[in-house]
Amino acid sequence: MSSTGTTDTLRTSRTLPVTDLSLVVLIGASGSGKSTFARKHFKPTEIISSDFCRGLVADDENDQSASGDAFDVLHYIAGKRLAAGRLTVVDATNVQPESRKQLVRLAREYDVLPIAIVLDLPEEVCLARNANRPDRADMPRHVIQRHRRELRRSLRGLEREGFRKVHILRTEEEAEQAGIVLERRYNDLRHLTGPFDIIGDIHGCGSELETLLTTLGYVDGAHPEGRTAVFVGDLVDRGPDSPGVLRRVMGMVSAGNALCVPGNHENKLGRHLKGRSVQHTHGLAETIEQLEREDAVDPAFRGQVAEFIEGLVSHYVLDGGKLVVCHAGLPEKYHGRTSGRVRSHALYGDTTGETDEFGLPVRYPWAEEYRGRATVVYGHTPVPTTSWVNNTICLDTGAVFGGRMTALRWPERELVDVPAEKVWYEPVRPLVSEAPGGREGRPLDLADVQGRRIVETRHMGRLSVREENAAAALEVMSRFAVDPRLLAYLPPTMAPAAASHEDGYLEHPAEAFAQFRTDGVAKVVCEEKHMGSRAVALVCRDAEAARERFGTEGPTGALHTRTGRPFLDDPALTEAVLGRLREAVTAAGLWEEWDTDWVLLDAELMPWSLKAAGLLRSQYAAVGAASGAVFPAAVAALEAAAARSVDVGALADRQRGRAQDATAFTRAYRRYCWSTEGLEGVRLAPFQILAVQGRSLASVPHDEQLAWLDRLVEHDPTGLLQVTRRLVVDTGDTESVRSGIDWWLEMTGRGGEGMVVKPLGALVRDEKGRLVQPGIKVRGREYLRIIYGPEYTRPENLERLRSRFLGHKRSLALREYALGLEALDRLADGEPLWRVHEAVFAVLAMESEPVDPRL
Repeated sequence: MSSTGTTDTLRTSRTLPVTDLSLVVLIGASGSGKSTFARKHFKPTEIISSDFCRGLVADDENDQSASGDAFDVLHYIAGKRLAAGRLTVVDATNVQPESRKQLVRLAREYDVLPIAIVLDLPEEVCLARNANRPDRADMPRHVIQRHRRELRRSLRGLEREGFRKVHILRTEEEAEQAGIVLERRYNDLRHLTGPFDIIGDIHGCGSELETLLTTLGYVDGAHPEGRTAVFVGDLVDRGPDSPGVLRRVMGMVSAGNALCVPGNHENKLGRHLKGRSVQHTHGLAETIEQLEREDAVDPAFRGQVAEFIEGLVSHYVLDGGKLVVCHAGLPEKYHGRTSGRVRSHALYGDTTGETDEFGLPVRYPWAEEYRGRATVVYGHTPVPTTSWVNNTICLDTGAVFGGRMTALRWPERELVDVPAEKVWYEPVRPLVSEAPGGREGRPLDLADVQGRRIVETRHMGRLSVREENAAAALEVMSRFAVDPRLLAYLPPTMAPAAASHEDGYLEHPAEAFAQFRTDGVAKVVCEEKHMGSRAVALVCRDAEAARERFGTEGPTGALHTRTGRPFLDDPALTEAVLGRLREAVTAAGLWEEWDTDWVLLDAELMPWSLKAAGLLRSQYAAVGAASGAVFPAAVAALEAAAARSVDVGALADRQRGRAQDATAFTRAYRRYCWSTEGLEGVRLAPFQILAVQGRSLASVPHDEQLAWLDRLVEHDPTGLLQVTRRLVVDTGDTESVRSGIDWWLEMTGRGGEGMVVKPLGALVRDEKGRLVQPGIKVRGREYLRIIYGPEYTRPENLERLRSRFLGHKRSLALREYALGLEALDRLADGEPLWRVHEAVFAVLAMESEPVDPRL
């Protein structure tokens, strides 16, 4: 019985501790005050009453014939709440062992603690309270007596039934004065945000541990920058100095400089120290011998070790729930839960029931199926090298077997390791990667993208994808997209500038500069908008690099459109473009500077006709041809009529204007069309480096980005690559803004498409912490004829177009931008394909949201 049980009955004020995630079972005879107690101490939504459920199924809370269905409903609701991780209180008599057995079973199913609060009030109190309730006034005394008899028979056995805490209240005064205190679960350390250094299995390798701690910056077990070490267990056995490792870790934990979870080897050592019978195998014999030598130096040490191991918690949930640390791995459904099953999985993992050729159990590959939001860091099964598998990582790199001792810096996700000094213990089984999928993890799954989706992003929180949009994206992705292993990023849509009130203009740079000035962006870069189509290029150093990182055989990268389709129909031509890019990167020395074997670029591929030939023929050329056929004849007829003194002057002028507009339209689209043969006449203008191995570069300021790209163009002898011209503007300086406007006027006056205005600092937030638009496009007056039609510049048309609604387009641009950043971060972090693809797919899905395509 807990300390709040029968030994505590003389106190007039009681504090009843209740774990914040548990199933609280109220037990007591009818009239004992369970419902009143529940309403006083718990939220209405936390309480599930058998009376209420009886009313749901029978319209009468006292209809005992409906009790079976009522308890079915109660158990169903309780299960849903526990599955969602919510405290649940069951308000029913629960005096019969069978009714409690079902609730204890429910708590175990969802790995939460069952807690009993017993109201064992006198019979006369229960009778009096029932007499004051109209619906209970005629309840016979023998019913109350039966309830109390059943309760009395049960009191001593509640803990044996499985209740982890039992609180008994025996008088009205106790029940009235008792208070509930919610206790945090021992494994819930979400309030600790780090930074952390998570250290893999040590196995008695004390010297290597000290070297690793020194490499991480720790001095005498403490980090000068306040970082916290987190040990994943298996501190002992097999290695030469388990006592030294224990002293170091215990000292750091005691000083508040470290956390530690138990490994299976600590669990076994703890049972030995308690006098239990355990086999002295797998290195335990060596540890026992080392501890016996330690007894002569410090007789109290053995007891301190036993106490330390006894207090270790199976796993920790850290950093707001984003990080879980345990010894052998943990599926998402067990995170933050408390049960023997959870502890067993955290210590030993799960096995298939088979043994391998070395006689060792075959472990179930839980990480290959993991899809949780939290990153799980663990050890237990030694691997030759660490790799991310579905947002999980194993840090046991076999230091005791002559491998390395590894740590993960969090949140940086940087790996730090040191080599073993020697082979301290020969492994029974050679070190192999735990998951055959490596960093690719499990295969892509339809469930990852089907239906309504929520994608968690680092820069904009949770973003939702509608079911109908996901269906449209799935059609495109499954039928037309490049190999998903090479589809690491899709660029976001771009918001246009607000409507201009300059005479004759729909878009004008002044509005873009004003918008960024309002957002607090002092410096912007104006980049030339090229006359082509958006292209994303993934370039690997060679075929081996493509195979190693992206798992492909043959292609050395990809060149795709902003909807993921191959840009060029001929794979050989694609490889030729990638080859020229690769040569330029090599000649510029950028592989070494970026320390990478692959690079992801955002670019514009020209001419526009290279990809849009069909659109040009069916839409733009058709309009131009019809205009060329109709207007000359119409104008000639009107001029002939005027020569006969027919008053057609106004109509003739209008038709001449329309003919001029049609000619301007034809000139506008023809600037984007020229003949190509192979790569002859093709131009590629890269304007941003998105990511390289281990790093997303999307937040690198644009002036640095463009300097890299200038070097790339400079080292391309083939003429494929083209410079992106740019101008930096100070949004608060009138002369600087004027120079930006003049630059745009000059460029568009020569037939250029326009420019994109971007914050010079790339990834920028406003004073409220919201993402600022990554770019605002300002298209030229003549180019917009292609978009809005030949006669859009007529005053009546311009006035109508100026009322276009940009809110949805801007929102879409920011959401797609955040998803793109998330894809790049996941790619750089080495996360598996399905995690990267989740964000990429969401961008494509959002592209099917209804929005004016001309914006």
